[in-house]
Amino acid sequence: MSTELDLAGRRVVVFGGEPEVLRHLARLDRTGAEITVVAPAVCPAIGAMAQAGRIRWHERSWRPEDLDDTWFAVACTRDHNEDIARAAEQKRVFCTRADTEAAADVRPDHPGPGVALIGAGPGDPDLITVRGRDLLGAADVVLIDRLAPLELLAGLRPGVEIIDAAKLPYSRTMAQEHINEVMVDRALTGRFVVRLKGGDPYLFGCGFEEVSACAKAGVPVTVVPGVSSALAAPALAGIPVTHRGVAQQVTIVSGHVPPDHADGLVDWSTLGRLKGTLVILMGVTHVAKSTELLMRAGRDAATPVLVVQDAATRFQRVLRSTLADLAQDCAAHRVAPPAVFVIGPTAGLAVPQAPDTAEAPHTLVP
Repeated sequence: MSTELDLAGRRVVVFGGEPEVLRHLARLDRTGAEITVVAPAVCPAIGAMAQAGRIRWHERSWRPEDLDDTWFAVACTRDHNEDIARAAEQKRVFCTRADTEAAADVRPDHPGPGVALIGAGPGDPDLITVRGRDLLGAADVVLIDRLAPLELLAGLRPGVEIIDAAKLPYSRTMAQEHINEVMVDRALTGRFVVRLKGGDPYLFGCGFEEVSACAKAGVPVTVVPGVSSALAAPALAGIPVTHRGVAQQVTIVSGHVPPDHADGLVDWSTLGRLKGTLVILMGVTHVAKSTELLMRAGRDAATPVLVVQDAATRFQRVLRSTLADLAQDCAAHRVAPPAVFVIGPTAGLAVPQAPDTAEAPHTLVP
């Protein structure tokens, strides 16, 4: 697809719902185009984009009229690319076929069979490390998580196998055991596999499970740390998690298990007695119960809270609240995953502003 096409605000249609489509969606998303996907079924990552309103999905087979009022089309189906391309030509719509893309003549040095476990950072594709980007460019296979920046797929060579390993909360998932099997299987056939994960692979990321599976199979693994949203999200919202004279302690916990569940490993009573900064990841669903337990254990109801949703993306939103009002404010502003909760005195800090531009206590900032 030519990078010179001005597609901002213009309708484009992508036919197909397999993980390979993600590479094309990543390129189109950067242009600001209005994207419609037409496919009877889509992989979880595409489904998440549709649910979030980033694309429109028509859950059916393609029709010639899908090309009406369209500026650009991508045919990435298993059986209908030729028909789609012919219909696009008749309607004078620019169209690219995924099955006829020319393979790149130049590729990075191949590191050989194995796996690279790469933390891609919190959302902005530019926040991946240089080491991570270099290894991604050499990949034969990429298993990508839902929270990894899809834009990173735009630079992959044609022919790279893309596998959607999205683990959507309380939705369709690829079991961890199957992810491990796919990584090992592809590496044992002589290919270089990149497991691309959002944030850091070892912070609530099942990274050690994947490394262990590869080690048991004799597959060499390279681990590339990533920038975690636990620290990046507050920083991108202008908030430090520590500050001289204010907070000398940071605690990071996962909130995806109900606080009163038998499988929970977080001691919420202890957290309620701490005075430092508490950062909760994956805590949207159980925010009401979590805040209740923290206040019951001693945390002041007026404790400042900062919520950062979709950190480091163009969809980032920031909500200021208090511990007592957090659950109600999240519901009112429809806060949804992924979101990072920062609880503690530093969450109330703000860069000095003129009095007439100061934020209200409960403010949602785009």
